[in-house]
Amino acid sequence: MGQKVRPTGFRVGVTEDWRSRWFASRSEYRSLLLEDFRIRAFLKKRFEFASISHVGIERTRDQVVVTLNTGRPGIIIGRKGQEVERLKVELEDLTGRRTDIKVVELTQPLHSAVLAAEDMAQQLVRRGSFRRVIKRCLEQVMESGVDGVKVELSGRLGGAEMSRTEKASQGSIPLSTLRRDIDYGFAMAKTTMGVIGVKVWINRGEFLGLEVSNGADAQASQAPKRAKRPGKR
Repeated sequence: MGQKVRPTGFRVGVTEDWRSRWFASRSEYRSLLLEDFRIRAFLKKRFEFASISHVGIERTRDQVVVTLNTGRPGIIIGRKGQEVERLKVELEDLTGRRTDIKVVELTQPLHSAVLAAEDMAQQLVRRGSFRRVIKRCLEQVMESGVDGVKVELSGRLGGAEMSRTEKASQGSIPLSTLRRDIDYGFAMAKTTMGVIGVKVWINRGEFLGLEVSNGADAQASQAPKRAKRPGKR
């Protein structure tokens, strides 16, 4: 099953939290969902080289709280916080609501599949050899201390006439096991020969969340016990 569904959506509510946390009526849901999309697109374009792994959005009645998980917080904060204040004003103009920005630094940027995929895409745009790019990504991510990594490139690799898919992996990647902390990232490399899709899966080890373990234990305790059938004599 892990091969047929998006790994992030497969784990939301089990081992991963929602990226957008708010409630809206049926009439407002569509506009707020599109607003979230515009906020994320604006931040990705504005801070293309700030290593933003994901953007969390929370809403109250009149305020929007945007959380940026980044490997380079200095680019977003700026000198004496000037860049954050400027960004706050721009987001308020975009949403029409009072906006608060929180910047969270990633202690292990190489453990983020999104950042690994974006780094590979940037190398492909600079006309790097796709085999060398794959090998370099696998080595760097495995050296950071993860249990496994898997990479998949699709497109006109090396300028070939026909598109194809190239896969490579190291370590263990159990995609259908919810107890494993699997991070998934996707990026597009817009090269002169066409668009190349980059997918990365990273196995960061056993999930240590209390909700998952407690939920599994609760299900085990609540599961009905089957009576043993008497054996034939």
